[in-house]
Amino acid sequence: MSYESALGTPGALEAFRREMTEEGFTPFRLFLEGFRERLKTFGDGETERVRDLLDTARGLFPEPRVFSPSWALVWDEFEGILTTKSAVLASIPIAERDGEWQIILDNPFTNTDLVCYPGMTFMNAAYMYAYFRTDLKQNEYLRLQKVATLIITQGGEELGLVTASQEDR
Repeated sequence: MSYESALGTPGALEAFRREMTEEGFTPFRLFLEGFRERLKTFGDGETERVRDLLDTARGLFPEPRVFSPSWALVWDEFEGILTTKSAVLASIPIAERDGEWQIILDNPFTNTDLVCYPGMTFMNAAYMYAYFRTDLKQNEYLRLQKVATLIITQGGEELGLVTASQEDR
């Protein structure tokens, strides 16, 4: 039984909690991966449902660090992703979401590289924006932007200029 389908019955939730607790790290990791997938895919009108899922998960597993110390703050991370992605969904009208989107992450006061994630759908970009927003450092900036015009060139390709070949001369 999936976590989301178990929400309707307290007995099923308790069985799910017990199974996760007994089985340990791997099932809980898979549970978190499934939850992260839900955060990636939820759309308009689903914020409250996903918030209920998160609140229930937090109640079932208030100390996720018992499964792994690296998950000590996982519920806060998921809450940040949920809140930010919901704000993005509310900010950009559905009619304007088509086309290519990209995320840019940079800190102009350091010598670290600018990071760009191009070629995404709106929903993927909204999730990535929310994901990176949860851990934004001092002076970093994060951009979610729609690509209006695009020219692509790959290394090893000709410039694309029309030139006469030796045979044409």
